[in-house]
Amino acid sequence: MRRLAAGSPGRLAAHSFGRLAAVLWDMDGTLLDSEKLWAIALEETAAELGGVISAEARAAMVGSNMSNSMGILLADLGLPVTPDTVASAGARVADLTRELFRTDLLWRPGAQEALHAVHDTGVPMALVTSTIRSLGEVALLTIGSELFTTAVFGDEVPHNKPHPAPYLQAAAALGVNPADTVAVEDSPVGVASAVAAGCTVLVVPCEVPVESGERRVLRESLIGVDPAFLAGLLPAPAV
Repeated sequence: MRRLAAGSPGRLAAHSFGRLAAVLWDMDGTLLDSEKLWAIALEETAAELGGVISAEARAAMVGSNMSNSMGILLADLGLPVTPDTVASAGARVADLTRELFRTDLLWRPGAQEALHAVHDTGVPMALVTSTIRSLGEVALLTIGSELFTTAVFGDEVPHNKPHPAPYLQAAAALGVNPADTVAVEDSPVGVASAVAAGCTVLVVPCEVPVESGERRVLRESLIGVDPAFLAGLLPAPAV
């Protein structure tokens, strides 16, 4: 598999979709129905630690990075939250999730077709995920790393979602203005990150609801999404 360099610009193909300079894709819950696999790994880890994760804690983790999620898990179980306990729990969740990613990943409705429709017309794309690289690259065996010019993983950014850093890093790697991009997200945390970076966001909720708001368009699925549709989401340029 081609190893995608974080923050490394590639050759951008010409295309004819006006202001749409790039599409920035979240992964878990957006392209892949992987949040359910994360839930399995989290529940098994919680059981090994002697507890049961609450629905509230699980919802708070959606879209977040590994270290923050492990802090939520440990606190929910009433266990000490220290760098060592967070690292240990994270390693266990990563091991369990890696095996599930290798065998049980499924696409979200319309995601594979939408991804290929954008790629086939030459619009540059980046993967922007809170998942760590070692797990993300396993998922890319299903998605196809060749579809992306660059990828931003959760362990390769100074700040994770909901901070704008991941989307700003992706836009910089592609050499585009975030205001000329559409980010595709499923979670409140991811949407907040993309909006803060200046992107227009296509929101397709998965595990948790997302409220309407600034520079976001909600949709039930990615079925029928193509570059023309995404380009139409961008606001008209100021005159």
